[in-house]
Amino acid sequence: MPTSLTFWFTLAVGLATVAAPLTEQPRQFPLHDAGGVTAHGVVVTPDTLQGKPGLKVVASPDAMRQDSVETLATLDGVAFRDGTIEAEIAGAPAPNAPEGARGFVGIAFRVQGDLRTYDAFYLRPTNGRADDQERRNHSAQYISQPDWPWFRLRKETPSKYESYVDVQPDVWTTIRIEVRGDHARLFVHAQEQPTLIVSDVKSGASATGGVALWIDRGTIAHFRELTVRP
Repeated sequence: MPTSLTFWFTLAVGLATVAAPLTEQPRQFPLHDAGGVTAHGVVVTPDTLQGKPGLKVVASPDAMRQDSVETLATLDGVAFRDGTIEAEIAGAPAPNAPEGARGFVGIAFRVQGDLRTYDAFYLRPTNGRADDQERRNHSAQYISQPDWPWFRLRKETPSKYESYVDVQPDVWTTIRIEVRGDHARLFVHAQEQPTLIVSDVKSGASATGGVALWIDRGTIAHFRELTVRP
């Protein structure tokens, strides 16, 4: 498909997702195959990690060449404002990843039709057991694209939007994201207490958008058993 047609098709899919009615019943996505997700800047294939089936997600060749391309796989037919998102995720640096790669893997929510505007929580799996304490402190992260990337948040409000959690690369990790208005919390490993609390979600109290599997370039990620609850 020509590049211009691909752009408009991708945009139309994103807008259709955001325009869908708010999800009123729990939606379950086993993610044992690529049905029910739409790739944007990523390649999605069924795969097995540690004996468990899921989806393998890596950046597409175009995304590796263009920094402006987002790397998401949106869930079809989900419009999310407030609720809970649960999933098992895993990430590790790809063999050809740059030195700063950490296996970045997470979930984006309130994804807008431009596929560039969203909030997200993600993990840096190689940081969780690093020998350097500062790296450990950057194991979990909140961002809000495009205005609030991680480096701006770290520069202007150090340590407020990231924290430590014990994670490892290429290991299935259970996460739960709870969103209510402009408050969001990330829970890891089914812990009762949140790993990260955000009291000023940048998309605002009433924003609505899609939900997506999120990775960064240089990551080999896996996702399975995702559930969205209102």
